[in-house]
Amino acid sequence: MTPPKKNPIVALFASVELALFLIFCLAATSIIGTLIPQNNIQEFYIEKYGLKTANLLRILDIPDMYNSWWFIALLALFSLNLMVCSLERIPQVIRTIRRDGLMVRPEQLEKFPFHQMETVSIVPGEAILRVTSLFHAHGWTTRAADKDNGRLLFAEKGAWTRFGVYVVHCSILIILTGAVVGSSTVAHKILRNPHFAFKGSVMLPETETADHVTAFKSGERLGLGFTVRCDRFTIEFYPNGMPKTYRSRVTVIDGGQSVLSTDIEVNRPLTYKGVTFYQSSYQPFQRYTVALKKQGAPEESTTVISPAKQMDWREAGVSYGIINRESQGEITRRLKVWFSDNQGEPSTFWVNVGQEAIIERPSGKYQFRAQQVYATGLQVAKDPGVWLVYGGCLLMLVGLYIAFFLSHRKIYAFIQPGAEGTNILFAGEANKNKVGFSEKFSELISKLEK
Repeated sequence: MTPPKKNPIVALFASVELALFLIFCLAATSIIGTLIPQNNIQEFYIEKYGLKTANLLRILDIPDMYNSWWFIALLALFSLNLMVCSLERIPQVIRTIRRDGLMVRPEQLEKFPFHQMETVSIVPGEAILRVTSLFHAHGWTTRAADKDNGRLLFAEKGAWTRFGVYVVHCSILIILTGAVVGSSTVAHKILRNPHFAFKGSVMLPETETADHVTAFKSGERLGLGFTVRCDRFTIEFYPNGMPKTYRSRVTVIDGGQSVLSTDIEVNRPLTYKGVTFYQSSYQPFQRYTVALKKQGAPEESTTVISPAKQMDWREAGVSYGIINRESQGEITRRLKVWFSDNQGEPSTFWVNVGQEAIIERPSGKYQFRAQQVYATGLQVAKDPGVWLVYGGCLLMLVGLYIAFFLSHRKIYAFIQPGAEGTNILFAGEANKNKVGFSEKFSELISKLEK
């Protein structure tokens, strides 16, 4: 009988060739997305690649590739391919699992990949009990049927492991679903709710607050629903002037109350109400936070000052200002300060940024420290699909373990009277790890007492 002809569309989406082609496309485009920096302003791409190339990249959505319509379409097509492929093959797996092992004819056992004949000098009834006990002792639950003047024993393990590859398929679908759910394109163009999922940035100067971010690509201002304040930005440099490490001390303000204060560093983000803040950049300003304290007095002054401007601390009766500076690029290394308590000539001195200077004046001793003011650059992302991705990755590990390290094993023993006692024909098969099964099969038979 000629099998029914398969629908060509179903055959296409169930093909392994299409799956391999889509995997190749996703891998190739992901390489492009890795090589070309993502989510920068258009001027960055014009400066780096030229006007024509930058415009082409913008038309193809390469600067925001993972949220582009065509990349999401590739994910959807690959998901459809996985689902059709799985639905086409799962019924055959179910039929294989449900197939009754006792329907095997005894003469077929000699054609199994693993088989061995043993003869024991006991009656068939005792041999059946001994083999059954041997199987049970090694975790094999047997079923039996009478066949051709003999007794056929059958046991199997791990039938469910045939679904391991489909667990992997399911995990991939979950991961792709998480990626789509967390896409700002889906949130903006399909759900019509840009606050559902977004990626953006905020440049937050020290001591200032922000309750919104600027979305990548669209430039739209998106409210956070709470406020973030940068309390302090700290940076360390190598001797050659390259940044060594930097961190931001931030406070989350919700409902008018400070609910959380923590440090944000590279690879140590902050997550609050599903919104994650990543340390990504910084911007130095030509302004300086000056902390001034008179020794022996409780008063202390902290203020922000710009160069060439006089600052008065009226409570202490002093004035000061920055009259010169030494910089490396935009980073200030030293400041030249003048300081007066209106008693005698003003003091002038150089002080390293971040280090304390002691100023001796007729009115007393003063502790002076200046820090350059920075703005911390934070990338901000709200990704409601991230837990689907994490769950899918965990499920994939389980599926891969099942698919590669576990197998469906079957073992048979056909017992019948022989010329010199009782003949026992052992046979077995495994769909994976045949070498390991061969060792277990031989070990099991060797324990049969003759």
